[in-house]
Amino acid sequence: MSVVMLEESASTFQDLPLVPPLQSALDRAGYQTPTPIQAAFTPKALAGLDVIGQAPTGTGKTAAFLLPILNGIREDAPGPQALVLAPTRELAVQIAGEAEKLAYGLNVRPVAIYGGQRYGAQFAALREGAQLVIGTPGRILDHMGRGSLSFQHVRFAVLDEADRMLDIGFRPDIEKILRRCPRDRQTMLLSATLTPPVRRLAERYMRHPVLVDLSPNKLSVDSIQQRYISVPQDRKFDLLLKVIERERPRQCIIFCQTKRGADRLYKRLHAAHQRVGALHGDMPQPKRERIMDGFRRGKCVYLVATDVVARGIDVTNISHIINYDLPEDPESYIHRIGRTGRMGADGVAIAFATPDEGKKLTTIEMLMNSLIEEDHIEGFHTVTPKEVPLEVEPAPPAPPMFGRRVKKYRRAL
Repeated sequence: MSVVMLEESASTFQDLPLVPPLQSALDRAGYQTPTPIQAAFTPKALAGLDVIGQAPTGTGKTAAFLLPILNGIREDAPGPQALVLAPTRELAVQIAGEAEKLAYGLNVRPVAIYGGQRYGAQFAALREGAQLVIGTPGRILDHMGRGSLSFQHVRFAVLDEADRMLDIGFRPDIEKILRRCPRDRQTMLLSATLTPPVRRLAERYMRHPVLVDLSPNKLSVDSIQQRYISVPQDRKFDLLLKVIERERPRQCIIFCQTKRGADRLYKRLHAAHQRVGALHGDMPQPKRERIMDGFRRGKCVYLVATDVVARGIDVTNISHIINYDLPEDPESYIHRIGRTGRMGADGVAIAFATPDEGKKLTTIEMLMNSLIEEDHIEGFHTVTPKEVPLEVEPAPPAPPMFGRRVKKYRRAL
């Protein structure tokens, strides 16, 4: 992919050529110093360039692309001028909320459009001339087919969490939407990773994009204390209660691998603790919104969830992540624990590992290039994950001092 690298950045929001009402909205919202992605990405976008932003989640990417959009929207021209595509309903709602906050004092109307929500409110917002449309690709495409959403005057197009959208199969919808947008639009793409599919999408639909690469050489988990506890499958719930009692989290997401597992755990945990919620893809959208709103407000302390919230949800008060079930994909572990330790804050991530999950833990460690320390709960009997044999012949037994997994086993050879 042919990209241009530029070095200018902004050290303060006052350095940015923003209209006065937008500067006032930033002050009102408590924005003081730009994050690195905002400082590097926003000036290039304000200059009208197509920009690719690569940075970890939780670094302020939403404001980085919203500020150029809000600064450039013509308030006296109703109708969609900016289109933001997001992979999940929750992320679309979050972006719309951030847009409303930053648009304070401007005559700009954002609207979130996504599946599971009644069409009436969406039709009304579009008829009333919403200039900034934020939505999931499927529902945006649906409105396009119904003729209720016109792309004729779209001047800004944003693909947020592009890698995630492609992972879950949205590429055909994204391409149909971008082909309907005017060719002279400004396109911004934000992604935690620049995978080959993301690069191909950028090559096809962006014009000489500028690359802002703030991804660390290794995945940044330095602000997160990571630990694992060995436990049999049938004792996980007992261990969870002990961990909660010891850690006393401000707010905590407990990740399960399946929707059914999340429902079962929610029922058991709700019987022991009152401020518990559950979130997964089979829930009706109004219920999902109520649960997320309660979690953001702190009314819900423990959120039992599947990977539907592993990326793109920004709740700053999360102190703990518990991987009740380890994910199959090691990258999902990174995105899960990235819900804590956001914007420079500290966080704790605790993983429950069954005796046969040593290989999963090792794969995660190799991806991060760091060890996850073993943890113990006083008075709670745990087990050690089974040794994972090396793929060599013959494979001598591991000495007792090298216990649980491939990496330590290799050091013994």
